[in-house]
Amino acid sequence: MSRNRRRREPIEVAIDNLSHEGRGVGRVNGKTVFVAGALPGEQVVARKVRGRKSFDEALALEIENPNPQRVNPRCAHYAICGGCSLQHLGSEQQIQHKQSVLLELFEHHAEIAPEEILAPIAATPWGYRRRARLGVKFVEKKGGVLVGFREKASPYIADIERCEVLDPRIGEQLMTLRSLIARLSINTKIPQLEVAIGDDTTAIIVRHLQPFTDQDLEILTEFQNQSQISLYLQPEGESSVHPLNSQTRTLSYHVGELEFKFSPSNFVQVNHAINCQMIDTVIDHLQLQVNDTVLDLFCGLGNFTLPISKSVKHVHGIEGDEALVQLAGDNARHNAVGNATFEKMDLSDEDLLNNIELTNYNKLLLDPPRSGAEQLLLSGNLDTVDLLAYVSCNPVTLARDAKHLLKKHQFKLTKLGVMDMFPHTAHVESLAIFAR
Repeated sequence: MSRNRRRREPIEVAIDNLSHEGRGVGRVNGKTVFVAGALPGEQVVARKVRGRKSFDEALALEIENPNPQRVNPRCAHYAICGGCSLQHLGSEQQIQHKQSVLLELFEHHAEIAPEEILAPIAATPWGYRRRARLGVKFVEKKGGVLVGFREKASPYIADIERCEVLDPRIGEQLMTLRSLIARLSINTKIPQLEVAIGDDTTAIIVRHLQPFTDQDLEILTEFQNQSQISLYLQPEGESSVHPLNSQTRTLSYHVGELEFKFSPSNFVQVNHAINCQMIDTVIDHLQLQVNDTVLDLFCGLGNFTLPISKSVKHVHGIEGDEALVQLAGDNARHNAVGNATFEKMDLSDEDLLNNIELTNYNKLLLDPPRSGAEQLLLSGNLDTVDLLAYVSCNPVTLARDAKHLLKKHQFKLTKLGVMDMFPHTAHVESLAIFAR
């Protein structure tokens, strides 16, 4: 029997526990198997999708003796679409699992536990996603153009009609988008749509590998006028993104009375409801006072910086993306914020980090990318910092950096908690508070 044939043969797996990525974990013939869609205590029939030297990966096909916490997925396409991985587990249990993963990683990588575990920050688990990159593919056998996420364990675009986690302004319009792309002369040369949604405006960046014809542009203009979805075109790299025409509207979102303007290619938080709660929570735990000077590192377009400015003497934001730094300054002026300043700097460059006068600040906020802030914490002098808030999208690098804060800088971990930024996925967003 060929290796590919053996891989297609169903296997039976007894699931013992749940991995950090939310997959069931079992053993077959002594080899570990990670089974997507399975929960602890279940006996499953699964299809192996990938073999490694020390473990295999599989997809659950049939479930025997279901775990009591198993729920019916809300999405009709959940079995094939790879956009979500945990819809079969109740929302509350998902958050509990993410919290246990966070605490376990801190114990393993940093050998510490927080003085206080914060209550999870959660909001509606449906229709929350305001940013997404959707694949596009013309597949004649499936009736034409597909628009959506990749299939589970597959490079192919899933054949879906709607999405339950995307903001309904896009999640309920996938068939309309499929029809739009199908009408264009270059429908086989459009690889992706990038979605960005503000409070009042929905935008889509259309990536195209060939120029649009005049008729194509008329079709796109008609769609924009009728749907009120603003279209942007991207013929090459990110710098080539431009509005379809003068009727294309700008994007913005509000945090309290502050309005943040942004373009569809800028980074903004995916989950607006969680973002607002997260900002309030960070401000609360930083215990801001009128004489505080705060440093906001990896500040983006000022998402934390401007709300912090309302309570302190001065706040300074540093960001590596020139476009975001410019936008942060524009947003400060737009909101008449006079005590917030911004600076461009590569926060992974040790030589540049030495130029930051960290001793000018008594409170610090870190919101780094997945790689974390290790270089800063290894080279920086934080002696004047009394309180530090660390917002993380990667619990592994957060735990690593926490070890540096405790051992090198003599902080203590006072509070730690999870934020459900991406419900129905294994993504763990977290907040840690460190004090002297």
